[in-house]
Amino acid sequence: MQNTKLMLTSLPLVGLLALAGCTIPGVYKIDIQQGNVVTQDMIDQLRPGMTRRQVRFVMGSPLITDTFHPDRWDYLYSIKPGGGQRLQERVSLVFDTNDLLIGLAGDFLPGTTREEEIMGGSGGTVIRKAPTEEAEEPIKPGSLLEEIQREVDEAESEPVPTPEPLDPSPQ
Repeated sequence: MQNTKLMLTSLPLVGLLALAGCTIPGVYKIDIQQGNVVTQDMIDQLRPGMTRRQVRFVMGSPLITDTFHPDRWDYLYSIKPGGGQRLQERVSLVFDTNDLLIGLAGDFLPGTTREEEIMGGSGGTVIRKAPTEEAEEPIKPGSLLEEIQREVDEAESEPVPTPEPLDPSPQ
């Protein structure tokens, strides 16, 4: 009789200890990804005047199409590494009344593509930078970053040679 009471009271205690073992540090936790994966290459392919179909081809379907703002598409991506801090990125694309891309805002900014660097052109996309918690620090004189920036500013571009046309006449 005494042994059965001891067993009945110790059984829930053993069960609680077994459940507590599930939260031991070092247990593998999965990464949780949600939303649209957006890369800088995708943003660099966007050009003002692109249609909604062209933008959907480059970026994929938007995560949010707001009923009250039909001319705006929102792309959100978040990842929470197992046991780590959750990170989130956001991009909003704005279209005009003719369904042409006129601007973007968010965590990515359009860069210069390789073709634009060669040809010397620039896109006319309206850029609105998303507010950030910390302001960008100015470049300190004499730092490596200042030296690199000076070398970039002093670099001279060379025109790309154009190949001569092929002679269509037989020889």
